[in-house]
Parts: sequence; C-alpha cells; structure tokens
Amino acid sequence: MARLLIRNGRVIDPASKLDERLDILIDEGYIERVEANIEAAHAEVFDAEGLIVAPGFIDLRARLREPGLEHAETIESGAKAAAAGGFTIVCALPQTQPVNDSATVTSFLVDRAARQSYATVLPIGAITQGTEGEQLAEIGSMKAAGAVAVSDGDNTVMSAALMRRAMRYAASFDLTVIDHCEDVTLAADGSVHDGLLSTRLGLTGIPGSAEETIVGRDIILSGETGARFHAAHLSTAAAVAMIRRAKAEGKPVTAEVAAHQFVLTADDVPGYDSNYKVQPPLREPADARALIEGLLDGTIDAVVSDHSPHTGNVKMQEFESCPFGITGLETAVALAIEGLLHGAEFPVMRLVELFTTGPAAVLRRVDMGRIEKGAVANLTLLDLERKWKFTPEGTHSISRNSPFYGKTFRGGAAATVYCGRVVWRATEA
Repeated sequence: MARLLIRNGRVIDPASKLDERLDILIDEGYIERVEANIEAAHAEVFDAEGLIVAPGFIDLRARLREPGLEHAETIESGAKAAAAGGFTIVCALPQTQPVNDSATVTSFLVDRAARQSYATVLPIGAITQGTEGEQLAEIGSMKAAGAVAVSDGDNTVMSAALMRRAMRYAASFDLTVIDHCEDVTLAADGSVHDGLLSTRLGLTGIPGSAEETIVGRDIILSGETGARFHAAHLSTAAAVAMIRRAKAEGKPVTAEVAAHQFVLTADDVPGYDSNYKVQPPLREPADARALIEGLLDGTIDAVVSDHSPHTGNVKMQEFESCPFGITGLETAVALAIEGLLHGAEFPVMRLVELFTTGPAAVLRRVDMGRIEKGAVANLTLLDLERKWKFTPEGTHSISRNSPFYGKTFRGGAAATVYCGRVVWRATEA
C-alpha cells in the first residue's frame, strides 16, 4: 500500500481539541505522523489547501437492506454512498430480510461488509425477534458475532416490561440500546406532523407526544437498569428538553438527530410528495430550532443520515400508503454544514465532534473518531464553500428517494480517506 501525505490542511480533532494547520503522513493504512511541514519520499501527495481534515465521520443510523432487499440497497452500494457523503463508518440497522436478530445474520453482515473497501459497516442487532416486540433476540450471541448495539430499527419496543428486560440484558453485554421512540397507539396511521400540515392535506397527523411518551419511559428504565439508552432521531423540542434533564441528572442517556430534521420543517412539505414523508415527521420551526440548540449545548450527541432507501415503485405510492424515509448518506454532512455552520452560530469543532467523537462515545469505541499516531487512517476532508448539485445521475445509492435532488449545496465532503486510501474525491468545483 502506497504512502499518502496530506499536506496543508486544517486538522481538526475533537478528541485532542486540535485545530491547527498540519500535514498527515499515512503508511500501510495507519497514521504515522501528524506534524507541520512533513517531508516524505515516495509518498502520494494530497494537497488539502483550504480544506478541513477531520477524523473519519461515523453514521449511527442507516438501512443498507442486505440481505433480502438488495433491489433497494446493498452493503457495497451503501458503503459507496457513505464514502461519497464523507462517512468512513456506517452502522447498519437490522431492517433486513431476514432481520438481523441472530448471530447467523450478524456474521453474514460482517462477512459481506469485509468484502468491500469503501467504508466500515458495523451491524446493529435487533432487540426482539423479528423486531416484532414480543420476545428478546439473541443479544449475547449477536454481540459475539460483531453487533455494536441493539435496536429494533424503525419499530418501537412497546412493552415497557420487555424493554426493561432488554436493557438489563444489553447492559450485561455492555451494549447501547437504541430505540425509535414512537408510541404506536398515539402515532396510529399518521403520515405527517399533527398540526396545520395534517389539516391542510387532510392526512392523519403524528403528534409530538408519540415521541415524548417513549423518550420519557426509556429514560426512566435506563435510570433504573443502568443501561445505556440512545434516543434515535429526535424531532421535538420537548424530547430534547427531556434528554437535557436526564443528562443533568447523570443518567446514561444519549441522543441523535437526522440532518434533515433541523434543515426542513413541516412548512417545507410541498404537498403530497412522498419524498417528504419521513419518520419521525418533519415538525414545527420551533422544534427545528430546539434541535439546533440541543446540538450546540451537548444535549444531542450525534447527527445521523437516517438513510432509508426505497425503490421508486415502492416509494412513489399515495402519500398514506408509501413507506417512510429518504436516502441520506450523501447529503447528511452537506445539510449539517448548511444548516449549522451557514445557518446558525455554530463552531466548526462542534460540528466535527457530532460526526466523530460523539457517535464513537455512543458506541463506547475509543478506537474511532480520532487523529493520532497509530490510528487507522480514516479521514474526512471538508470544503465548507464547495458548490455542488445533488442529482439522481450522480448518486451512488441504488434508490432515488430524496427531496434534495436538484438542490445546489454550499459545503460538503471534498474527499474521503478509508484505511489509508482516497476512496472518493469530489470532481465538481
């Protein structure tokens, strides 16, 4: 493997609070030196002038569909999309066929992930068998096979007693419990946020209380069991406040937000365009502002892609009938730059933290999200002013369900280095 020298970049490493113009020398896939003015013979040189060089970005929430739904996405196509979006590590939810609820499926995912070379794919095992919320899955054996956390993905464990057992069991294996917080009895058959939008479109609404009810329950259970509870893709101001209070009380609680949730609101939904149907739904502007405040003050630990690929014939049904979700791996980082750095008073160091040490801490993985000698050379290079257009022709995902096609972004990934190799590099100015 050739040596790689990244010159002249602004190196930002939240783990060490480093923010300095430095060079990085990579040899055999590992970081060899981080210094100013490195001279290295026989090294490929990447000029990072004007770019931020950060630890490889980590995505905690993506659906890669393999096995069973390869027509929508595969591990390889998802990893390519991740690299194009600036991610070097992707956590795959158990929404597959069969569901990742056993060591057999977990081992399959680990093996398939090892066969591609664009990004590390880490499987998240199911909490319950088939993610049906009735019987616990094989949590211990999945951990042994390579699962990094447990979650029922897009399903909520509705039984408080079962979730309590799951938390105790997961805690014994030092696994974080990630829950999609939505009370199905309150969400019912809702499609959009319960408010003016649902009234205008004549659709059943999903109230914020559906999210907040489960967030509150899981905080209580986490405090009782000592298990690490991670609230997936928060969307309401009240839920953010609940997480903030739980952290202040010392409970082992963390949270994330999908990038589109603080960039778009219910006011942006143009009508019955299924590309705007996401779960949780796009909420009020006040909720989006509260999400940004939570990101800024440390209440929210990570920004995620919430990548949810669907083929056109599945997604382009009537609004009430089509599934929730949009693709996000290629746009999440650009949305975060646009919505936080260009849209709010937000430190660059904090933005990088939300994609690196933040998600690494959720998984309790100190070996990820750092720039230091001896570390695996996973790096994300950012250009905060790069103008580029997101198009269906340019996407690496198999699916095309995104509300952002045709949008010109300001800022995004400029290159992605995975295990010491430049696996993706921007070609547009």
